[in-house]
Amino acid sequence: MNLKRTFLGLSLPMLVVLTLAGCSKTEKSAAGGARMQVYLTDDPGNYESVFIDVQDVRINYSDDSTQGWTSLDQVARGTYDILRLVNDKDTLLGDVQLKGGRIQQIRLVLGPNNFVRINGINYPLQTPSAHQSGLKLRINQRVEEGVLYQLVMDFDAGRSIVKTGGGKYILKPVIRTSLKATGGGIKGFVLPANAVTSVFAIKGADTVAGTQTANGAFIIRGLTAGTYNVGFLPADTTTYKPKTVTAVMVNNNTVTTVDTVRLQ
Repeated sequence: MNLKRTFLGLSLPMLVVLTLAGCSKTEKSAAGGARMQVYLTDDPGNYESVFIDVQDVRINYSDDSTQGWTSLDQVARGTYDILRLVNDKDTLLGDVQLKGGRIQQIRLVLGPNNFVRINGINYPLQTPSAHQSGLKLRINQRVEEGVLYQLVMDFDAGRSIVKTGGGKYILKPVIRTSLKATGGGIKGFVLPANAVTSVFAIKGADTVAGTQTANGAFIIRGLTAGTYNVGFLPADTTTYKPKTVTAVMVNNNTVTTVDTVRLQ
């Protein structure tokens, strides 16, 4: 394992969980806050296809429904056929970093390109004016620094589409949301504190996240639950030798503290 390998940013694969294959694919490690993966899934409806135009996902740490909204970075905007997301299939819309705190509301903002396909014909889905600024979803859950969370928005197609007497179709989204911790983090301290050291979380043969000490302290955030080896690579390898701490357990909703590492 080459601990000097460059860490690459994540793509947005269409997977329920992130699959790591080889050392060039990594989980994100943020400078601060929590990490949240945003998924879209669906309960089946009696249509051939239902396409929704996802333009934004916003969060709000307050109860104010008019102010305080923040768009999540790196959300994969585009049109999704939600009927392809049934039977535990999910689309990862984004893998984002958050500040710690209590999230009160989530807003899913849709664009104009929503339609339903019936007998091979596409019918536009009209959106009521009340939903054009985005569908607000109540969350009221706290996210902790260093922890990995999964937000699932379950779109109920069967209850979300209403046919009018004039043969038009209206989109009134019915969405169930769940936010749960699916991982944690690792933190600790390296001595001497002035020895700048790269720190890596290693799972099996894969280096999945990395960071660097600041005055000796480090934290690797947003790791999926499991057992890791933690590698330490000093910048000054002529004075200090690399070290590895083995079998560090990461649990959901917890940041694991490792014993102080003393470089020699």
